[in-house]
Amino acid sequence: MLELSEIWVYPVKSLGGIQQQESNVTDRGLELDRRWLLVDADGRFLSQREYPELALFKPEIAGDSLRITQRVLSESIDVLLRPVFSKEEKIEVTVWEDTIEAYEVSNDSSDWFTKLLGFPVRLMYMPDDSERKLDPDYSITGNEITSFSDAYPFLIIGQSSLDDLNGRLETKVPMNRFRPNFVFTNGEAFEEDNWREFKIGNISFVGVKPCDRCVMTTVDQEKGVVSGKDPLKTLAQYRNFGNKVLFGQNVIGLGLGIVSVGDEVKVLSKSK
Repeated sequence: MLELSEIWVYPVKSLGGIQQQESNVTDRGLELDRRWLLVDADGRFLSQREYPELALFKPEIAGDSLRITQRVLSESIDVLLRPVFSKEEKIEVTVWEDTIEAYEVSNDSSDWFTKLLGFPVRLMYMPDDSERKLDPDYSITGNEITSFSDAYPFLIIGQSSLDDLNGRLETKVPMNRFRPNFVFTNGEAFEEDNWREFKIGNISFVGVKPCDRCVMTTVDQEKGVVSGKDPLKTLAQYRNFGNKVLFGQNVIGLGLGIVSVGDEVKVLSKSK
């Protein structure tokens, strides 16, 4: 039996993740996942691709707040999990080619990140009425939305896929290099590549596109620095398809509800 072994959310895009025992599947991804975003002075999203030190910021749930701690400096800030804004305050931000309406969380939070990163940034939040549509080429109904993720609401990776990769590396890497939402065990390496319809517990999902990987996989998530050319270099030697290095499967959800570690993952159909 395939089994859900890890659940991860990344409340602020490109910062550290939070491992959970259970999570709520919403219409745009797991609850809290990538609902916050750091942008530069031009409103463009920040990423570990250019700023690996973002990995040093660790979020955690603290009551009704999201607490973000810069682990090296041991400095923290709290922001509300359910912020309230006036409708006049929306600002347009960009994630890749998408323009999205969002709110600046507060001057204090933006100033805190600006001080620690050393250049002007703003911390933004995506409200429920800001709907970012998926690429229609991969949409199921045409109405699916996502958060500040790169492109899709969920990412799933098999533990066997990582084990296969680590068997080829001089220095093994943890799963956090690939920032999945779901990890499952007991499968074959890379079997998720061909999944189409599947369930986690009672909730249905659709695999829409294998995930192509970038230099962000080379960032050591504990140290906040690029650790060399691997694992991307090794992956490129045997997971290169159409000049894209693939690892993991991008996923759309077809239902709402709770998923929990230990849930059965049941494959219903595979892509042709």
